[in-house]
Amino acid sequence: MSTAWEAALEWSRAGSRSALARVVAGSPGGPRTPGTALAISESGQVVGSVSGGCVDGDICARAPEIIRSGVPEQLRYDGETGESPAPGLPCGGRLDVFVEPVDRSLRAVLPPLLAAVRAGHPATLATVLAGSGATAPRHTLFPAPTGAGDPATGAAPDRLRALADTGATGVFDVPDTDTAGVLRVFVQSFPAPPRMLVFGADDFAAALTRIGRYLGYRVTLCDARPAFATASRFPAAHEVVVQWPHEYFAATPVNGSTVICVFTHDTKFEVPLLAAALRSEAGYIGAMGSRRAHAGRMRRLRAAGLTDAQLGRLAAPTGLDLGADTPEETAVSIAAEIIAQRRNGSGVPLRHLDSPIHHTADTTATRCASARFGM
Repeated sequence: MSTAWEAALEWSRAGSRSALARVVAGSPGGPRTPGTALAISESGQVVGSVSGGCVDGDICARAPEIIRSGVPEQLRYDGETGESPAPGLPCGGRLDVFVEPVDRSLRAVLPPLLAAVRAGHPATLATVLAGSGATAPRHTLFPAPTGAGDPATGAAPDRLRALADTGATGVFDVPDTDTAGVLRVFVQSFPAPPRMLVFGADDFAAALTRIGRYLGYRVTLCDARPAFATASRFPAAHEVVVQWPHEYFAATPVNGSTVICVFTHDTKFEVPLLAAALRSEAGYIGAMGSRRAHAGRMRRLRAAGLTDAQLGRLAAPTGLDLGADTPEETAVSIAAEIIAQRRNGSGVPLRHLDSPIHHTADTTATRCASARFGM
């Protein structure tokens, strides 16, 4: 979650008024995705960004009046500035930004929303942008805070709850059960963070736990050696587990967003762990080691019954060819490969591609083709 939300809550608790701006819609290839947030305090402090800089200044200039009036405003920015004093998007695309005061309605949902996100629990916030229902609450949080009753009274609870259950983020029109009108609602999902499981307690693993946390993963470091697997050596990890890797893995939920990185360098740890991981639904499975070590690893995994299709999922040696040497450089190399796989990137320098910088469903195939054929 953006630190903008944390700042809005902190300012509110300190008695300072503020505004929260969020991207609610945009064209494919726009600079930021729906849900990206920017917080502005009444004293002029700014946390976050909704555009990478090109329209943030205009939003900050409008924020004091929105804070003073207490009336939200929806702004549109695009690549065509015309005679408008508002800035456009020099990189192209369109952004719709909803700017609202951090008032009683928003303050009521901020603490439970942030508590859920910090604990790694999924949550969904529905915000009424416009519509006929003056009695409808502007914000609805799913799941509801304990003891708060039904938070969606007057705002089509069944429809909102159904949208929340899909994990969607976007703008939807829903019926207003109080007035028989229509509400335009921005539904923003905050899914549980993906997990990064790092096995093997060395300096390379420590560097990866730092960058993994920075990228938004919930990071676990696991090693069977208690002298090495300590919280003081891995302060960036959300948890440090002292257990045989394959035993820990067998009891750990794994899905398609899970990242597994193996730094054990010991066959008695590595083979049973990788054999289980390659049979799982994990989205990325990488292992460090030289090409000679990897050849031996593959022989042992085949002997353990792994198929060619399963072995083909193993990213080893892990990482992209960046010429990395230090643990920190190696962690960047591994993180780059994880991002490329997750976002369908080619790993090719952008200057060698003619396709758009920001990925869409249409540009992914073009990028991959360009990378393969040198287009």
